[in-house]
Amino acid sequence: MDCHSDRSDNTFWQHLIVDRTTRALLKSQRPRILWFTGLSGAGKTTIANHVDMLLCASGKHTFILDGDNLRHGLNQDLGFTIADRIENIRRTAHVAKLMADAGLIVVVCLISPYRQERRMARDLMEPGEFVEIFVDTPLEICAERDPKGLYKKAYAGEIRNFTGVDEVYECPVSPELHLRTVGTTPIDLATQIVAHLDLA
Repeated sequence: MDCHSDRSDNTFWQHLIVDRTTRALLKSQRPRILWFTGLSGAGKTTIANHVDMLLCASGKHTFILDGDNLRHGLNQDLGFTIADRIENIRRTAHVAKLMADAGLIVVVCLISPYRQERRMARDLMEPGEFVEIFVDTPLEICAERDPKGLYKKAYAGEIRNFTGVDEVYECPVSPELHLRTVGTTPIDLATQIVAHLDLA
């Protein structure tokens, strides 16, 4: 007998007295998810850290969910097959939503190569609360930077299913922000993001 077969039929959504609106008002901010997507080595985490510092300096309550960090804990059981990548995005999106429900501005740094899964993450939030940020760095520059040595391993065949090498990356069609990193700096891009949010 499958003890999990009827689990969805036996669980019920519990309504909480202190809701997300109250929590957001306490923090004097509108909950958001800032979803950074792009190739490995594109600069997502670097830019996101600058955004986080700027927001914290202005008194905003934030938290970064970084893909690599999540794979050391919540998502440590997942590999890099298509199914595992989809599950990685699903889990991260739902954690981000819970944190937004707590009134936070959540900064997500995830390659998240598939448009359908990014749409799923967006659909968890109210209109205007999900900000897709495409960190657009050409593959050859990402491979040249190769901060973690992953491209070298991927091109040598030591890593499989590596986005941009032997696995697809589906560029966003209409992100809220399209950041072309060549010829600019992370802090300039971070300043552009914060200005877009209009948090005054």
